[in-house]
Amino acid sequence: MSAPTRRMKNPTIFICDLQEKFRPAIHAFPQVLTTTQKLLTAARILSIPVFATTQLRAKLGPTCPELQLDSHPQLAAHADKSKFSMWIPEIQTAFAALGSEKREVVIVGIESHICVTQTALDLLREGHRIYVLADGVSSCNAEEVPVALARLRAEGAVVTTSESWLYECMGDAGIGEFREMAKLVKEEAGRTKEGLRALCKM
Repeated sequence: MSAPTRRMKNPTIFICDLQEKFRPAIHAFPQVLTTTQKLLTAARILSIPVFATTQLRAKLGPTCPELQLDSHPQLAAHADKSKFSMWIPEIQTAFAALGSEKREVVIVGIESHICVTQTALDLLREGHRIYVLADGVSSCNAEEVPVALARLRAEGAVVTTSESWLYECMGDAGIGEFREMAKLVKEEAGRTKEGLRALCKM
C-alpha cells in the first residue's frame, strides 16, 4: 500500500469581513462564526494558510474577537478594504508569496451575494479551484444566500459544506493528522448540525 497523502495539495482559507458591526444584521451570524472557528482549528492542525479581510474597519469595526485571527499561526494576511472583493493588492501580495501553484481556496464570511461572490469570481478568473461553504456564508437577507450560491455554482465554484471540505482536504484516513481532525469533527458535531439547519435548509 502506498504512503497516504492529502487529496488537496494547496488548500487555502479566505475569511471575508466577519466584523462586530455585522453581528446583529446577518442571518445566522453565530453559525457562520462557528463554522469559521472550526476551519481555523483545522488550519492549525493541517498548516493551511489563512487570509482575512475587514470592510472599512474604522466604520464597521474589527474582526470578531472570538476568531482570534491576529494570533493564528497560519495567518498570512489580515487586510482592510473598501473594495467588495477580498482580492486586493495586500492579499494578492501575501498570496503570491505562497508560490506560483494554483490553489484550492475555500471561502467563508459575508455577504454571500456581494463580497463573497466577487471574491470567488476574481479567484476563479485567476484559475484557482474555489469552494464556497454553504454552512459558512450568509447575508442580511437570508433569501439572498441560495441565489448567490446558485450563481457561484454556475460560474464554476464548488458549493459544499465545512465537514465535506475538511474530509476532501485530507483525502486519506492514513495521514498523520487524521486522528486529531477526527476529534475536531466529533467535538464540533452538534454545532455543525446547528449550522446546517440554520444555513442549509433545502
